[in-house]
Amino acid sequence: MRFRIVHEIKGRMRIHVSQKRMSYEEADTLQYYLESQSFVLSAKVYERNQDVAVCYEGSRQQLIALLQRFQYEEVQVPDTVLAHSGRELNREYWDKLVGRVVRRMASKCFLPYSVRTVITTVKSVKYIWKGICTLAKGKIEVPVLDGTAIAVSVFRGDFATASSVMFLLGIGEILEDWTHKKSVGDLARSMSLNVSKVWLVTEEGREVLVDANTITAGDRIVVHMGNVIPFDGKVSAGEGAVNQSSLTGEGLPVMKAAGGFVYAGTVLEEGELTIEVKEVSGSTKFEKIVTMIEESEKLKSSVEGKAAHVADKLVPYTLLGTGLTYLITRNTTKALAVLMVDFSCALKLAIPIAVLSAIREANGHHITVKGGKFLEKVAQADTIVFDKTGTLTKAQPTVVDVVSFNGQPSDELLRTAACLEEHFPHSMAKAVVNAALEKGLTHEEKHSKVEYIVAHGISSSVDDSKVVIGSHHFVFEDEQCTIPAGMQERFDQLRNDCSHLYMAIDGQLAAVICIEDPLREEAADVIRQLRSLGLTKLVMMTGDSDRTARTIAAKVGVDEYYSEVLPEDKASFVEKEKAQGRNVIMIGDGINDSPALSAADVGIAVSDGAEIAREIADITIGADDLSEIVTLKEISNALMKRIHGNYRKIVGINSGLIALGVLGLIQPTTSALLHNTSTLVISLGSMKNLKRSNRNKQITGTLAAR
Repeated sequence: MRFRIVHEIKGRMRIHVSQKRMSYEEADTLQYYLESQSFVLSAKVYERNQDVAVCYEGSRQQLIALLQRFQYEEVQVPDTVLAHSGRELNREYWDKLVGRVVRRMASKCFLPYSVRTVITTVKSVKYIWKGICTLAKGKIEVPVLDGTAIAVSVFRGDFATASSVMFLLGIGEILEDWTHKKSVGDLARSMSLNVSKVWLVTEEGREVLVDANTITAGDRIVVHMGNVIPFDGKVSAGEGAVNQSSLTGEGLPVMKAAGGFVYAGTVLEEGELTIEVKEVSGSTKFEKIVTMIEESEKLKSSVEGKAAHVADKLVPYTLLGTGLTYLITRNTTKALAVLMVDFSCALKLAIPIAVLSAIREANGHHITVKGGKFLEKVAQADTIVFDKTGTLTKAQPTVVDVVSFNGQPSDELLRTAACLEEHFPHSMAKAVVNAALEKGLTHEEKHSKVEYIVAHGISSSVDDSKVVIGSHHFVFEDEQCTIPAGMQERFDQLRNDCSHLYMAIDGQLAAVICIEDPLREEAADVIRQLRSLGLTKLVMMTGDSDRTARTIAAKVGVDEYYSEVLPEDKASFVEKEKAQGRNVIMIGDGINDSPALSAADVGIAVSDGAEIAREIADITIGADDLSEIVTLKEISNALMKRIHGNYRKIVGINSGLIALGVLGLIQPTTSALLHNTSTLVISLGSMKNLKRSNRNKQITGTLAAR
């Protein structure tokens, strides 16, 4: 790609691409290419003027070489990125905004006063009629106030005031609609499916793991418990409970059996389903998500609801104040000056924009928030509960040893374990599968149907032998398996610095798989920062042994820890804390965390955890970095601070304007202009990022150094 450097400072470069025109698709391709590079912090492509702003770490030569190598046709971009990037939406609303301002200026400069009068009168009909319709429903709300203000202005012949009010209301509507659609689009894109592999049923009846993009309508796929359903389709075999909350908002799972229909993006909580694929298009899922978000009350926080409620309740008082002003002063101008000012417009515009902008900002940090109320809950939280494995510890534990207890080679035992574990989305299972893959241990599907027991293990049969894999409690207590004769000493000498996964065959211990699950480097610092941000009780809960849990708890600095707990124990703890009046955040990644995620005030699922955990969670962290939880808390706290600040600004400014109007110090036109201008200024301020980006920090640091 040919380009020239327009401007640069350390860590930031702006370039101009040398081509005649840049399409939306080309801009999205270039941005996807840049953002996929590990050393690129952020990238922004401006298709209108063909400029690109890149913030990076490392050498400028590396970035220049990257840009020089770029070719549009060589970059493979997911269809969903191109189809739903939001770039066209931004252009559409920017053009609307600019067009509205240009038409306004052109009208005032070139059209005669008489023509402008006619245009204003015609436009006023829409607002007046809307106010009348609202009154007809027995409601005295914002449209009544707007319609009354415009009607009185037109009746008095004050067309300039009426025109200004309608212009500013129109600008406000564009900004609100733009921000809402962009935020919803960003949220929907982050919630869209990211399924790369599926289990295909061959003509011979075998299950084969294949790329999802190879599936066509009519194919049969198998979905195992805890996994996302990747396509719309009809159940041809099996039975299971499907969580459809992503589409319907309903938290309770729905039973599906042969003949039933399932939808892409829903999650199989229990059982196993064979599905005949009907629809493989990704756009249908996106559209369903958008509809769900727009219609769901989850998008409304209590502060948004309060703002809307207060706004509507204030309308009658504004009308009453207008009437009293006229009765006392007998001055229509003073009364109209009061009428032009209302608290409701600013409250209804600025508060929702602040919430939606915060959701959008969180999305920029790879944090998906399923509704504004959850940001509010995070800000209010005083207790946080962490799962250990895959949350405080790294999401990719590794197998460090396979200890044989039945005389079979370790590799053969690992092969058998991987054959069963590959069906289930848990970090420990992934560790076993990856270990077999690294050793080149291919495993044919020899086992029968695999049964997964949540928080315990799995059970199946291989070559007519019963095989169980799981925790110590599951293998030795539930399944009553025993240690082979003469192997007790070897068992007692197992490594103490690892988590243990036990595998038994026909009732006897066959192998112990030692898995290293190192602590995240950032975990202790995250705990410290969360405490400084207002969380007073930090707890860790795990199904691991007390020895392992105690070591991890001491390293990260939590206030309490609980070991060898079951899923219901985590949920019970959350419920107990809530009963004591505490606001609880639960953070986890596995199927066993799902009950606690549902029970908490806010459930947060991290990185590449189980699909059901991400489905049930109110917030998901996409980045493999626990520090994003700190970012989430900072955004939530800053959002509530901004909302309360907006309340104070709106009340202060509008009260001052009303006072000036009653004293006769400002005219109705000025009152309307100042009121609507302040509303727009506050709303635009609400669209700003709550947390400074890495880019801004870098730039600030560079300037300071200079």
